Amino acid sequence: MRPRIVIAGVSSGVGKTTVTLGVMAAFVARGLDVQGFKVGPDYIDPSYHGAVTGRPSRNLDTWMTEPDRMTEIFDRASALADVSVIEGVMGLYDGRDALANDGSTADVSVVLGAPVILVLDVSSMARSAAAIVLGFQQMEPAMRLAGVVVNRVGSRGHYEMVRAAIEQVCGVPVVGYLQSQGDWEIPERHLGLIPALERGELAPLFKQLAKACEETLDLDLILALARSADAWESPEPKLFAGAAKEATVTIAVARDQAFNFYYPENLELLAWLGARLVYFSPVAGECIPQEADGLYLGGGFPEEFAGVLTGQTEVLDNVRQRIVEGMPTLAECGGFMFLTRAITDRLGDSYPMVGVIPATVTMQSRLAAVGYREARALTASVLMDAGEVMRGHEFHYSTVTWEDQRLPSNGLKPSSHAYEVTGIRGVKEDGYATETLQAGYTHLHFGSNPLAVKRWIKACQVHKDRCQEPVHSDRQ
Repeated sequence: MRPRIVIAGVSSGVGKTTVTLGVMAAFVARGLDVQGFKVGPDYIDPSYHGAVTGRPSRNLDTWMTEPDRMTEIFDRASALADVSVIEGVMGLYDGRDALANDGSTADVSVVLGAPVILVLDVSSMARSAAAIVLGFQQMEPAMRLAGVVVNRVGSRGHYEMVRAAIEQVCGVPVVGYLQSQGDWEIPERHLGLIPALERGELAPLFKQLAKACEETLDLDLILALARSADAWESPEPKLFAGAAKEATVTIAVARDQAFNFYYPENLELLAWLGARLVYFSPVAGECIPQEADGLYLGGGFPEEFAGVLTGQTEVLDNVRQRIVEGMPTLAECGGFMFLTRAITDRLGDSYPMVGVIPATVTMQSRLAAVGYREARALTASVLMDAGEVMRGHEFHYSTVTWEDQRLPSNGLKPSSHAYEVTGIRGVKEDGYATETLQAGYTHLHFGSNPLAVKRWIKACQVHKDRCQEPVHSDRQ
């Protein structure tokens, strides 16, 4: 039995994150072990989930990882939980394609056999809410819409009108409501997000949400709906098949306020397939651990800590030297930005960075790129052979300017763009690659191509063996 419930929205901005966090916090307060999940490629919401539940939240995505691999991810993470709470993405039916459910919350709910609670903002409606719920209910017959939460009601009387209309027309229970509360705003992306979560500064907000949900949501019914999910059968493992391999190489992972966007499965696949992971903080002035044979620089907020990072000259020199020496390195988004010549912030101030990539990055106020990406390698590199494909996503506010001379004297061998990436708006080139460095804006999900993980570990082993070779001298 795997009790599970999906909390979806009719669109972005209706309050599904608020409801999700409130339900999670209320269940935790009742002594339940809660496992959080987020549909789609997102790092921020899972950070909130983890802060509330005390367990790493996982991304569930039927496009980046394919349904059978997504099911395995759910199975592994939910095994010891009392209940799994799955937060949707955008609107219930919004995914990669406007003409299909692929990658949508509805798709994930059908694959997992999980009931759905739909969150609806009713601040400007009454009976019309029933028409909206009815449309969502009927659009996908295979999906079970099991309940509704109405958000931003004006009063108890307003709620009763909306509830009566929905239950009359749709035959599904309205499991409660939340009223408009300005002090319930969930903080958006900002430089203090990760430190604030780590320090517990958002704990009072989570307690507020739990209290509100206890007062106006039927948590017993929500838990009963979660327990009414389809019978669960654990799938045959594909990503984590067989026994974990003994660690033969060490990969250093940058992890701090500036670099913190990693899919848990990416790190776990590395460890499962033979890599020991060690963590270090560039922001805190920590160099790459000496024993490392490979380097992973994930995404995050390097632009918000550019002034600190540029002052860590020993770290910059160390990262530059280890990469030039041939350490197999993967850098994604923020990590890619960190390896360029400089980051220019929104005020126009420029901060020198590592400098192994012949480009500069400039922050802007508007979103520069967002969405799923299929990345085809343009050259053989750390994870991928030329022509090989991995899937992931892109989300950033910066633009990159390449230097006129693409082959600078940075100590690396001749390079090319890392990928040709395909998204909903077409095809473009992304990133920078050499034989030992693969870097770009695209966040890759290793579950889309586990062979790439084995290739990276093998490259680390080759580098390790080369570094351990005795130095021969011609002098007698």
